Parts: sequence; C-alpha cells; structure tokens
Amino acid sequence: MSAPDAAAVPRSHGRLALVGAGVMGQALLGGLLRAGRSPGDVVVVDRRPGRGAELHERFGVRVVAEPSGVRDAATVLVAVKPQDLDALLDSLAPHVAPGALVVSLAAGVTTAAIEARLPAGTAVVRVMPNTPSLVDEGMAALAGGSACTDADLAEAEDLLRSCGRTVVLPEKHIDAVTALSGSGPAYVFYVVEAMVEAGVLLGLPRAAATELVVQTVVGAGAMLRETGQHPTVLREQVTSPAGTTAAALRRLDEEGVRAALVSAVEAAWARSRQLSGS
Repeated sequence: MSAPDAAAVPRSHGRLALVGAGVMGQALLGGLLRAGRSPGDVVVVDRRPGRGAELHERFGVRVVAEPSGVRDAATVLVAVKPQDLDALLDSLAPHVAPGALVVSLAAGVTTAAIEARLPAGTAVVRVMPNTPSLVDEGMAALAGGSACTDADLAEAEDLLRSCGRTVVLPEKHIDAVTALSGSGPAYVFYVVEAMVEAGVLLGLPRAAATELVVQTVVGAGAMLRETGQHPTVLREQVTSPAGTTAAALRRLDEEGVRAALVSAVEAAWARSRQLSGS
C-alpha cells in the first residue's frame, strides 16, 4: 500500500500553534488537552516575561516568544485582543506555513481584514466564543473566509467543540452572535445579581440566596437543553393561574423587562457593527 498523500492527512493530526494565552486562549488550550490533544503537538507563542515557565508547568506545552514558532503549525489559533491583531498578523505572516489554517478569536475583526495581512490564499476562520468555554460549556459561532473550505470549517469546529458547542454561520451574522451569545453571559449574571439581591431583601442569607438562584439558573438551562421544548412551554408549566409566578411575570411585563432585554441586545449588536466597521 502506498503512503497517504500529505495533503489528505487530517489537519487535526498536525501541530497546533496557539498565539496568545490569555483567559480565552488558556480556556481553549485546557479544553483541547482534556479532549485528548497531546501537549507535544501544541506550541504556544506568548511574549510576556515569565509566561513560558508558568504555561509549561500548567499545561506541559512548549512555549516560545517569537512569531517564528508558528512555522511548523498546521493550524494557528490566534487569541489576542483586537487592537493587537494587526501588528501580530504582520509578524506572523512570513512564518505561516503554506496550507495552514488560521483561526481568529479577535472580536470585531473580519476575515477579509485578517486575510489581507496573511499570505494569499490562507484559509481563515473567524470565531466568536464566550466565557463559559472556561468550564467546557461555551458557545462559539464560526464563519469562514474567502479561501476557507468545508474541511477547514470542520477542523475549526473540532477545536472549539473541546470547550462547548459550535454553530457555523455566514459572517454577516457574527455581529448578532456577539450581541447574543458573546455578551450573553453578562446578561445572565446581571439577572442573577438582581435575583440574589431580591432574596436578601426578603430576609435570606446571601450565601443561601446565591445557591438558590445559581442552581435555579443551571437547572432551567438544563431543562431547555434536555427537553428541547420551547421556553414558552416551560414557562407556562411553572405558571399557575393567579399564582405567585403569574404575579411576578405580570410585574416584569409592566416594567418592560422583555422589551429592555431586546433593546439591550440590539445596542450590543450596533456597537459590534461599529467596532467591526460594518
């Protein structure tokens, strides 16, 4: 039997370079290693003094400071702040291997803008993750650039699934994703804060109120996921006629909470479009 063509070997078998090891970068790195990726197949590029020893001790991966560290990588995962991306891409471009996939987590930066700073024909995937990736419950939306193939998207999805769930969408929807799921955890935390304060106002110890609310939110989310039922159906199952829940929901409607949430997501969407130049 002849040896397989190098181009046919799945990219997941190649080396991964992670550029930037902040909160989200480390979340993805940890998820990949828990999912079975060998530390020997990963190189981290991070210039911050002292980070190399720290990251090596924690994850067992090789850490380098120079952009040339990506030269042997089949997949380059870029996890830096948007304001740092242009200069970083300029430094990476001479070292990105032909045929490599570049996956960017930089919010608000289009695939076209990334492609313009990389060798012509480089496959680029733009990702909008969220912070529950830290506990392997993230939600990430992916959009492919002009040179991106279905195989490239599948590889990027495989990487992101190590920390949660994924969805592939046209890039025109990424600003909406940013507003909905990218910023979404903050909305949930905001509601949790308010509910805990209500419990304290009603005389509950803060620790007890926090435990009650957190588990309620976790349980409600699990019901949505596991039952597959529409949230309206689940809400109605809790709401007895003229009962306590009905009284609470009536007050929420009177205060315009639903409309305020919709307006808040719209505001986040508008800001995301402004930042991305859409």
